[in-house]
Amino acid sequence: MIGGGGTESSGREYPTAVNPIAISRWLARNVQGLRFGPPTACVYNPLVYARRPHEAYLARYAKPGVDTLLIGMNPGPWGMAQTGVPFGEVGLVREFLRIEEPVGRPKVVHPKRPIEGFACGRSEVSGRRFWGWARDRYGTADRFAERFFVVNYCPLVFMEASGANRTPDKLPAAEREPLFELCDEALRRLVEWCGPQRVVGVGGFAAGRAAEALRSGSPPIGTILHPSPASPAANRGWASQAERQLRALGVRIPGAGNPTRQPRR
Repeated sequence: MIGGGGTESSGREYPTAVNPIAISRWLARNVQGLRFGPPTACVYNPLVYARRPHEAYLARYAKPGVDTLLIGMNPGPWGMAQTGVPFGEVGLVREFLRIEEPVGRPKVVHPKRPIEGFACGRSEVSGRRFWGWARDRYGTADRFAERFFVVNYCPLVFMEASGANRTPDKLPAAEREPLFELCDEALRRLVEWCGPQRVVGVGGFAAGRAAEALRSGSPPIGTILHPSPASPAANRGWASQAERQLRALGVRIPGAGNPTRQPRR
């Protein structure tokens, strides 16, 4: 069971107040101490430099008793890396989620992956697909948050010297295992706090990590297609496929012919 606080056998200090912001700060602090070698050349931690919008997102949308906890892999360079919000495409974070806060800079910035915060002119496809679907089906972020909460399993962005994205599953075991230990613990604590009816990985990696972290007494775990443009399947109508998968998992979604979104004036 997760709870309380104090120091466990690993020697790490665990949060005494188990809530999303305390969990986020604990995870941010502990992953800062990890080291990653080549071909990883640069690592960003948006839980630190984008803490203000990240915690605004947690404070506004994290709720106990959520129906479905959706879990992504890790931040994208033009999404959460800029805004601190999972799948956080800049325009939709500002206009749909109604969040816009100052964003700092990592200590080391890759020249091909600048951090411009809400001034970033790039649009992340995954985030545009994900939050665009939420907007189209639920109309407002508050309505969406009555049913769902969205987090990333891993908070870090990894880049190679070329600027290419490096996903957590590609890390060598010696780097991957201590990172996953921390991310597993944060996920367990968040699940205990929000008590979801189900946990759904956005992509196979996140679903697999959820199954590993939540082996004891966990809610049901499922998966939906990741909206990444690197996925040929996602490029053939991601939203309709994800909806079918969610419905098959028992998630209630407004009918395709009756979206809750109000017509634009």
